[in-house]
Amino acid sequence: MDSLRQIIFGQNGDAAIDAELPLATEIDRAHLVMLSEAAIVGEDRVWAILHEIARLRGSDFAPLRGRPAPRGLYILYETYLINLLGPEIGGVLQTARSRNDLKATLLKMRLRRPVHKLLGEALRLQAVLLRRASRFDHVIMPAYTHSQAALPISYGHYLAGVAGALDRHIGAFLGNAADLDRCPLGAGAVGGTSLPIDSVRTAALLGFTEAVSHSIDAVASRDLVLRLLAEAAILGILLSRVATDLLQWMTREFSFLELPDALVGLSSMMPQKRNPFFLEHVQGRSTAALGALVAAGTAMHAQPFTNSISVGTEAVEHIWSALGGATDSLVLLRTVIAAARPQPGNMHTRAVSGYTEATELANRLVTRKGMAFRTAYEMVGSIVRKADSALEPLSVAAARAFGDEDPELCTGLDPQSIASASCFGGGPGATSEYVRHLQMRWGAYMKRNSEWARQWLRARNALDAAVEKIYARLHGREMAHAGAPLYKEELT
Repeated sequence: MDSLRQIIFGQNGDAAIDAELPLATEIDRAHLVMLSEAAIVGEDRVWAILHEIARLRGSDFAPLRGRPAPRGLYILYETYLINLLGPEIGGVLQTARSRNDLKATLLKMRLRRPVHKLLGEALRLQAVLLRRASRFDHVIMPAYTHSQAALPISYGHYLAGVAGALDRHIGAFLGNAADLDRCPLGAGAVGGTSLPIDSVRTAALLGFTEAVSHSIDAVASRDLVLRLLAEAAILGILLSRVATDLLQWMTREFSFLELPDALVGLSSMMPQKRNPFFLEHVQGRSTAALGALVAAGTAMHAQPFTNSISVGTEAVEHIWSALGGATDSLVLLRTVIAAARPQPGNMHTRAVSGYTEATELANRLVTRKGMAFRTAYEMVGSIVRKADSALEPLSVAAARAFGDEDPELCTGLDPQSIASASCFGGGPGATSEYVRHLQMRWGAYMKRNSEWARQWLRARNALDAAVEKIYARLHGREMAHAGAPLYKEELT
């Protein structure tokens, strides 16, 4: 039986206590305050439980550590209170509540920290991207299509493009805040309750902005988990693609970017090697959410739309490592991008040797000579092939081909000038304007994420105050915190 319990409830009881009981007891405190305020349970019994919860939290749940939990952690905790206070008092805790709505509420409260942290790291990465996009807006390099040099852009333009893609992920994660702000507590096992509970009050005391509105949806739905995993998986794909670009550009074949010694790994055998291994960790770690999404979706698929272990337990267990992997990847990529030093000479040389000016020359033949673009395309293609055979820049070959009849045709036919002039269609010439647009959105996102954390802290303070009011009414004085310690937990 012990091996079966370990499979079902896990092997590390203390880890489960640390992960769940601080928040589970916070839910209990809010529920007890509401039961008292709604006159469903008398204040004396409510206070007796609140006092023992405070003692447990103040001792870091020491009486529960190392104990067997054959029916799960929460039953161990509730049984401890019943044995300590007696069934007439300890048994009050589950009034108008089930483990089903408790578990759904606990999940959303546990998700707050990792989602908030992920958002914070995404915003830090975006800040680095935007700063360096502005700083390196004039460092010219080739853009690549099909792994071939294509058109002249700037390194800043590339970074701004990554920042734009990241902007959508930040917005999507913040969009999930609406669901994270809906409190399932009050739904009971699946059908609500006939007792006159105040779900709005418990939701507010726990930092939610909305109370339960439908009992089945509240305990059956875990689509928030799927949406978070899906967004983390897509984010991981973006981060892995950027890491692949940077890895290539740090090879000696490219030498576009260099990292300081602290961020490269040395070979145990080959003294010349400088391995940007952080980026390989990004490639590997960012896949966690993709696997977790498949596992969670498979566990939920074709399950009944009601509370079930497959959906509420098995499907959600992967989200913690998935969000952690995405957060780690954001930190690692930010560290590399912040430290990477562009090599403008190598970048510009490759833009020239890759004949990235060819499309602009064709455009000029269209505007100055009245050619159809396809005709100009074929003519420039022929010039490029001859220039490549002669190992000469396109500007030289073009000047020889057209200089006598139109000396100004090849003026400014260099990657820097072309990139600066390409301000239409979101080209590199418009990078600074795009960066300013993203900076404004970044400020709004940062404000929203910070306000989210303050919302939870205000609720924590309101709950503490509500508990103290119960004590004051019963004892005629303010609570002596040393005698009944309250569990204080930093939100950020």
